[in-house]
Amino acid sequence: MTRSRRAAVAALAAAVSLLGVTSCSRHPAGGDRFTIGLTYTPNIQFAPFYVAAAKGYYRSAGLDVTLRHHGASEGLFTALASGHEDVVEAGGDEMMQGRATGVPVVDIATLFQTYPVALMVPAGSSIAGARDLRGHSIGVPGPYGESYFGLLALLQQAKLSTKNVTIKNIGFTQVAALTAKRVDAVMGYVNNEAVQFAAAGHPVRTIRLAGGASPPLIGVGLGALTTTLTKRGAEVRKLVAATLRGQRYMTAHPDEAITLSEKYVPGLADTGARAQAAAVLAATIPLLRSARAGYHSPAAWSAMATFMRSAGLLTKPVTATDAYSNAYLPATGG
Repeated sequence: MTRSRRAAVAALAAAVSLLGVTSCSRHPAGGDRFTIGLTYTPNIQFAPFYVAAAKGYYRSAGLDVTLRHHGASEGLFTALASGHEDVVEAGGDEMMQGRATGVPVVDIATLFQTYPVALMVPAGSSIAGARDLRGHSIGVPGPYGESYFGLLALLQQAKLSTKNVTIKNIGFTQVAALTAKRVDAVMGYVNNEAVQFAAAGHPVRTIRLAGGASPPLIGVGLGALTTTLTKRGAEVRKLVAATLRGQRYMTAHPDEAITLSEKYVPGLADTGARAQAAAVLAATIPLLRSARAGYHSPAAWSAMATFMRSAGLLTKPVTATDAYSNAYLPATGG
């Protein structure tokens, strides 16, 4: 997903004490109204939600859903923790880190079954794999979020540490920083920065995390507080099913998904923007594929908890089985 969106989750402990959030009214504890928190910029990568809303999937499930994009300086879980959002779209790794800082968020459906972050180097670079990074500079938005988590995991897999490389905090300027040779490599999203590099005529080589049965990190999913799940479990199941239905429709009909998303993404009707959106969806759809949509692998969550603790990304241990649940998935996966 486009992640030019996240305030550092390290600031989360302070954020949970906020009492108000701009541009969102508090919903009652019960009933069929839901606010889904998306991240800062409307983008075609949120098409599953846009499609589910535009096709009436939420409405037909008896839900009144509001899609809310966060404010530019708002923490990822701020509105969720303060009760102004009911569900949030976030990485599984970000949710685990959120739990460690005191936000009892539970991942209820993994949307990205393949972790979308990768190391990117110019196509002609001498860096052919992660082990070649020793002595090189790597650009990340900052020491937070999935790009940073992905870098730490990549270094660990290559038996390197942050002491073996130079990490530069470059904000969300990966394309400009790499093409201007300010860094030797950047961490970015294969369905965002990699697409931007291609569109700009700067071919890059992507170096992905090793996967297997237990990948070290888990990608974007849907999260809700334990109190919401306890009080509104049946409604949450309907919301998950409708969202997965939107995702399935988007995967089968990407061109129509772009058209349906035009009312949510400013400028998307422009020919150039539409072509870019098509490229983004083409890179996104493979990341969503799974034998059972939304499913959480217990082995993967256990491996992630171990990795994040060893990498110093958790302020306190998190029990993996507390951080996710398959109980809110449709019986057939959506």
